[in-house]
Amino acid sequence: RQDRFSLLEPVPITGTVPEYRTHRFGDFDVYTLPTPGHTVGSVTYLVDVDGRRLAFSGDLLYGLGKVWSLAALQWTYTGVEGEAATIISASTLADQGADLLLPSHGAPVDDPGGALSLVRGRLQAIVNMRRREPWDLEDWLRRPWVQVTPHLLRNRTSLATSWALLSDSGGALILDYGYDMTTGLPLRSERAARRPLLASIAALGREYGVDRVEVAVPTHYHDDHVAGFNLLREVEGCEVWCPENVTPVLENPWRHDLPCLWYDPIPVDRSLANGAPVRWHEYELTAYALPGHTLYAAAIAFEADGLRVLATGDQQAGGDGPESPPVLNYQYRNRFRYDDFTRSAELYLSLRPDILISGHAPVQRVDDGYLEQLLVDGKRLAEVHRQLLPVEDVDFGAGGFGARIEPYRSTVRSGEELDLDVTIRNPFNAAGVATVQLVVPSRWAAEPIEQEVRVSGHGEATLRFRVSPNGAGPVSRARVAADLTVSGVPFGQQAEALVNVE
Repeated sequence: RQDRFSLLEPVPITGTVPEYRTHRFGDFDVYTLPTPGHTVGSVTYLVDVDGRRLAFSGDLLYGLGKVWSLAALQWTYTGVEGEAATIISASTLADQGADLLLPSHGAPVDDPGGALSLVRGRLQAIVNMRRREPWDLEDWLRRPWVQVTPHLLRNRTSLATSWALLSDSGGALILDYGYDMTTGLPLRSERAARRPLLASIAALGREYGVDRVEVAVPTHYHDDHVAGFNLLREVEGCEVWCPENVTPVLENPWRHDLPCLWYDPIPVDRSLANGAPVRWHEYELTAYALPGHTLYAAAIAFEADGLRVLATGDQQAGGDGPESPPVLNYQYRNRFRYDDFTRSAELYLSLRPDILISGHAPVQRVDDGYLEQLLVDGKRLAEVHRQLLPVEDVDFGAGGFGARIEPYRSTVRSGEELDLDVTIRNPFNAAGVATVQLVVPSRWAAEPIEQEVRVSGHGEATLRFRVSPNGAGPVSRARVAADLTVSGVPFGQQAEALVNVE
């Protein structure tokens, strides 16, 4: 990506423009259309002036059939993500019916449709040269949804996969909604490189008669499954229904030291009790805790068109045959525990779904052999972990750490105080006394600085500390640590928290 033209100093902003919506600025109503390509975050502003629709398109294109920079479109080392995104953006802009295109470089374009069509064709040639098979991006945009059953659709353009459950009332319920209409992500994780879109939503109405998206439900908290939830709420007016064990992370992401968090809190309209059915129109959905890929995940069970369906997020992949056996998708930083996949296999066996739908794999037809293999694999995974780790002597679990601090990220003013909760684990079979010392930056104060608590064998306990910068100057990401000793055995600094001081 071309980042060389970034400003050297921050520029204060008043707010952000509402994408996919019209907002009045002064005397003009301005519609903001996401048009990624030249950059991931590019937009086009559409304004009606004196009976003409003007499109201020930035660097999306330059004149008739040209772009300002091809180098800027190479988001990854050898990829064509930006070229593909520009093709899709050119199509979505053409749909707006602009009379005059006003790029940031080059002369005004008085034939927007012709210019956009020409640049699409030329860029498509570039894309196809870098691929083994042609990529029909116009079809990608116009027909993103594939029928699994008449009332269950799979979004083939999204990362991770989104699923739409259609009601005969005209409403839709979306399972997971991360990066829609993706052509690939830059190899960076800052916010400028991660952008949700709503390009596939229009196709639900156009192709399937959906007139409203009513509910969005996540299987887990990872950004590729929830990045678009707030945008869906703001633009489509949908509610977020969330399994109860996932809700705390969605609503307060920075409290947790976890990977793949979305940048903003996602308000939850209805927290779903695990194991308790809820009704949405003609469907009954039940969430079940599904730890494994992450502790904060759930399976969503429902029936569609006579099939028992279980949405399992990223719990497992594969299983299509001898050359694609099921793979247990555990990540230690997601707080995986030894027996999680044994329990999830037992859950599947109790529910007996006909198909599994997931985040990064095709629809999985289920038979007894597949379910029994998951149980065998889950038990073997737990067994091997216990064989490899010194669990008889010291057992901090699969994650390997004896403490965590919450909130993990926080902001405090220099003269204010902050409460930090330290949760510790006793790694021994026998009960013992745990000592926690809070380690803070120079000049900071902690009250108390050290605490003791008796903890049962392999049990946990939470201690609260109050921290103050004590007048120290502003700092970004100051580190606070928890030093742990259990039954006289020192384990050192087992957890950190990051504090911004204003």
